[in-house]
Amino acid sequence: MSSQLGQLFRISTFGESHGGGVGVVIDGCPPRIPLTEADLQVELDRRRPGQSDVTTPRKEADQCEILSGTFKGQTLGSPIAILVRNKDHRPEAYSEMAEKYRPSHADYTYDAKYGTRNWQGGGRSSARETIGRVAAAAIAKKVLKTLHPEIEVLAWVKSIHTLEGTIDPQTIDAGTIESNIVRTGDPAMAEAMIERIKQVRSEGNSIGGVIEAVVRHCPAGLGEPVFDRLEADLAKAMLSIPATKGFEIGSGFSGTSLKGSEHNDAFYLEDGRVRTRTNHSGGVQGGISNGEPILFRVAFKPTATIMSVQDTVSKDFEETELKGRGRHDACVLPRAVPIVEAMTNLVLCDHLLRHRAFCEGPFA
Repeated sequence: MSSQLGQLFRISTFGESHGGGVGVVIDGCPPRIPLTEADLQVELDRRRPGQSDVTTPRKEADQCEILSGTFKGQTLGSPIAILVRNKDHRPEAYSEMAEKYRPSHADYTYDAKYGTRNWQGGGRSSARETIGRVAAAAIAKKVLKTLHPEIEVLAWVKSIHTLEGTIDPQTIDAGTIESNIVRTGDPAMAEAMIERIKQVRSEGNSIGGVIEAVVRHCPAGLGEPVFDRLEADLAKAMLSIPATKGFEIGSGFSGTSLKGSEHNDAFYLEDGRVRTRTNHSGGVQGGISNGEPILFRVAFKPTATIMSVQDTVSKDFEETELKGRGRHDACVLPRAVPIVEAMTNLVLCDHLLRHRAFCEGPFA
């Protein structure tokens, strides 16, 4: 079961939703990067459950423990192991799921592939696995800030269900995003989005939406042809997040309605630097960053667990019914924002280290 990501900055996550804990091992982090548990906790607190009245009521502090790889507040260059223990796990809420497959969950497909599964909260397929990713990305972010301080990664909720905000990726800032509990980049839409989530939750239902992200001040040259194109690695990273169903960068699907003369990003010079007058490419051309803002969007489906009766099949292949139980987000987007940022930082950190090793090393 693959749980690894990255080539030079490599992570391997572990743990199940209702097991003893979840975490990550990071290999390839450079030495002498300032790092404490407090650095990680800031990002984990943004992802944790129970942080507002539109998220799951599961109460987890998600307190991290660094088990190895640091000494006196600095990384050693050796593998860094991080553990977050599960505290408020209630596996008994999922006992019916031991016999019945939850619609649109990984229950059936895990059984079909492995012949076994942890049915307590989805086990390995649960979004609780992303704790390890967020913890690792907090370190990746520190590496990026050390090697290229100008890089800035921001994500925000662009739309929830049929409600869509208006956001300028050039000017949006973290304070605006964190000023509302749905983390939309358009605070004027926050109240309507909050009410929509509460409404569908009261109906025992769920909704999805779109998260948009930007990477500002990314240097030109990150990404590699042919299979490790920057947008390809970003797409893989984003689509590995639970509940994702789509990824587009730059003009995305809307670019198909344009002609080449309209879509091409014309080059010009600004203070000796190559720039583009438009950014339909989304900051990536030929799989390599061109120095313009990297702009992409990720589609999240409605949460699969809903509190109403649905048709399903049992593990004994009998048709039956199942009603959702346990504690779940009616909309995953507010808590998915830091995960999208995390996956972006992981991909950028890996590619920046690879670029420095290959193109700025002794053989460059």
